[in-house]
Amino acid sequence: MKAIAEVFSQGEEVVTGQVVDSNAAWLSQRLVELGFSVTRHTAVGDKLDDLVALVREIAGRADCCVCTGGLGPTVDDLTAEAVSIAADLPLVLDEQALSHIERYYANRRRVMPAANRKQAYLPRGAVRIDNPVGTAPGFALQIGRCWFAFLPGVPMEMKTLFADVGWQLEQRFRLLPDRLVMLRSVGIGESAIQQALSEVNLPAGVQLGFRAAPDEVQTKLLFPGDFPFADVLVLVESVRMAIGDCVFAIDGLEGVAGGDLLTVIDRALPADSRVAILETASGGRLAAECQSYAWLDSTLVCRDAAQAGRQLEVSTENEPLELVAQRLAESLQARGADLALVQLYRGSLDDYRNRDAAIVLYNGLLSPAGWYGKQHTLAGTATTKQTQSAWLTLDLLRRYLQQLCL
Repeated sequence: MKAIAEVFSQGEEVVTGQVVDSNAAWLSQRLVELGFSVTRHTAVGDKLDDLVALVREIAGRADCCVCTGGLGPTVDDLTAEAVSIAADLPLVLDEQALSHIERYYANRRRVMPAANRKQAYLPRGAVRIDNPVGTAPGFALQIGRCWFAFLPGVPMEMKTLFADVGWQLEQRFRLLPDRLVMLRSVGIGESAIQQALSEVNLPAGVQLGFRAAPDEVQTKLLFPGDFPFADVLVLVESVRMAIGDCVFAIDGLEGVAGGDLLTVIDRALPADSRVAILETASGGRLAAECQSYAWLDSTLVCRDAAQAGRQLEVSTENEPLELVAQRLAESLQARGADLALVQLYRGSLDDYRNRDAAIVLYNGLLSPAGWYGKQHTLAGTATTKQTQSAWLTLDLLRRYLQQLCL
């Protein structure tokens, strides 16, 4: 049975939504990677009674808890006091912690405020976790069933101290991490994926999940740590085949190169390739996403096909969208690019801006091997259409590179 872990965040600013609790998400990912079953995230404000009650609750139901916040020098930093009460242990001065805080200020040629002395008082028996990047030391303590680690709430400090915590967790618990395999796809929705997987039998213990975003859908398979690797490969291949060629990468398998769509494209493009891009519906998003890649030859951002035609001296009047795209691509390629990627759309500007209206996206790619085109219908907000247009256009390039256009 897996060890149970919880994440506990302290601070009025977290509870009231003044700050986003990114610490909890980051810690949960690390704990799952180590092999824990993370069952709860809890946030409590700066109220001593609430903090004491929560520490006692967690001490009786979890094997491990990582807590963040409340270790500062001010009156609203109550974590050490709450733990002292919950565990019935007095706060005692840790001389080494005090020395570290004094040295921290001395190195900056500042006088340590008297309030910072508070940070050096830890519950008796707690193991100090030194903080090389701040004044607040963390500490760890067994309370009841649960081993607690209390860390600063500043994300950089928390992540620095967790390196020590992670090592201690591996020593204290017998952990067998699960294996998360993620199939990344574009051009297909999560409901369509779920329908496609209806005939795939998932063995007991394997969890299926999805994460949908405008740029991709992730199909997640969580395998128990002792699940045979050969069986993992068989199941992942069954899922990949069911979803089809919308899958552009698989993360989480040894020997299989994953990554986001641009990483896949960058890896597949031959050395010294030059790609020219013309975009309309994505409104500059393609140019921004591709700017850092050496293979980008040029980008042209236009409001519509007519403007693109004027800039490239190509007639667009009364011509089918596919033919216009091909002529524009030929003009781009004539300027020295190996591959010309053209994105056009049919629909009014009002259709583009109206979340309840659809536009028709046409993507075309001119390569030395020929012309390839693909059409999509897009709906949603203007931002959604912009994002989906960008990634569907890039996906045509990916499909060509993976020889899926033939």
